[in-house]
Amino acid sequence: MSGDFFSESSFAMGQTLRFLPILVLPALVLAGPVLAADAEHGAYVFASAGCASCHTMEKGGAFLAGGRELKTDFGSFFTPNITPDTETGIGGWSDKDFLRAMREGVSPDGGHYYPTFPYTSYARMSDEDLLDLKAYLETVPAVRNEVRDHDLHFPFNIRMSVFVWKLLFFDGNRFEPNPAKSDAWNRGAYLVNGPGHCGECHSPRNILGAMDNDRALSGNSNGPEGDAVPNITRGPGGIGDWSEDEIVVALEIGMMPDGDFLGGAMTDVIDENTGKLSDDDRRAIATYLTSLPPLASNN
Repeated sequence: MSGDFFSESSFAMGQTLRFLPILVLPALVLAGPVLAADAEHGAYVFASAGCASCHTMEKGGAFLAGGRELKTDFGSFFTPNITPDTETGIGGWSDKDFLRAMREGVSPDGGHYYPTFPYTSYARMSDEDLLDLKAYLETVPAVRNEVRDHDLHFPFNIRMSVFVWKLLFFDGNRFEPNPAKSDAWNRGAYLVNGPGHCGECHSPRNILGAMDNDRALSGNSNGPEGDAVPNITRGPGGIGDWSEDEIVVALEIGMMPDGDFLGGAMTDVIDENTGKLSDDDRRAIATYLTSLPPLASNN
């Protein structure tokens, strides 16, 4: 990523104990037993995370070579190359580098990634899923593609703003199963809030771009490309009385209960993400969504 970077020492210096878990997390992760990565399972994690729809150009772009423009109120972001090219991609990254990027939003050279890269959700993923994902990414063709710098408005083009943003809004917490809920509910909660990062588009945000967790999944009037993103709770303007079966069908082929089809950005999500999940995982997502408190639409 472009911009001015902080060194690890300056990042850590003077921070409160509140942020200590975020700063030392990679060391703690890697202190445990070495995990044998599974690239085949990583391909499934890749689908569950929907990586292809953001990291591949819409028309004729090389797979995962980046460069796709994401227009926001803060300016235009350009997605990075995540092929194993060692010069312009992530081919030179260690496991520690990858975990740190996905859990903390920090690059191998210490730079802070903007939260358009949804590490705020990926931080909730398990070590196994993250390392399997990296193993899969190492199998795709390496493509040399130098992605252009972001084109952001002042002061958001200053990397210090990301550092401050993290202090205010980023907790870095992993997903913790709820023992009072079923295995299906917990699986759905993990997929929605972790790899699926559904809240990143379907939740309202404040003026600094942070997700409103109190109104999570209630819709976003200003989503990707400025388009409104719907409420997916059972509240007014949301999915209402959709059954679990109807949600499963929508996630698989995009068809809604009235026979119409989902469009816009959801076309990519269905093609590259939810349409490739197992029936059990789609039903787990439906189980979780139908359990959420109904919230009025925020769009």
